[in-house]
Amino acid sequence: MTVDPNAVTQDFPSPHQGTGHRRPHAARYLVPTLVAAAVAVGLGVYGKVHDPQGTAFNLAGFSSTGAVKSWLATTAFAFALLQVVSAFMVYGRLPGPSWAPALHRWSGRIAFLVSVPVAVHCLYALGYQSHEPRVLWHSLLGCLFFGAFSAKMLLLRSERLPGWLLPVVGGLVFTVLTAVWLTSALWFFRTFGVTT
Repeated sequence: MTVDPNAVTQDFPSPHQGTGHRRPHAARYLVPTLVAAAVAVGLGVYGKVHDPQGTAFNLAGFSSTGAVKSWLATTAFAFALLQVVSAFMVYGRLPGPSWAPALHRWSGRIAFLVSVPVAVHCLYALGYQSHEPRVLWHSLLGCLFFGAFSAKMLLLRSERLPGWLLPVVGGLVFTVLTAVWLTSALWFFRTFGVTT
């Protein structure tokens, strides 16, 4: 076998070459799982040990920080819905334009960026709370969302993943975000009205 030292990648023989398939390396799945757990637990611990400050930010034109948080969360949820639709286009389940992959990437980026101030407000102003079931579920699911999102971002960089893995992890991220939205923004709008 000759090796070109200037080649970008080398094609070395696989230790499983005679078996007809290559077993995926366990670290490919273990590292994203451990990072997801560390992010989720880290956020939960910070929220629990941090003294809630009552407010983290407010924007002009909104009546309360709860309204700001609810509208930002709703915006993130709307972009997450767009990302689900564009994912169906990318995977060929729905007809879509040639720019569907870009739409998918950018809707996900915007959804994440809009969700960050919401998480900062939750963690800094309110902390991890468990005084009633809705709040406990919201706290748990908020931490889980950022952990699952971290795992998805790491898996995107992995090669030769099973074709079903990213849609499943993406579906988990969307499902958890939906539950977070239901236990916060929707609850806020139903309790206090759809106001700014």
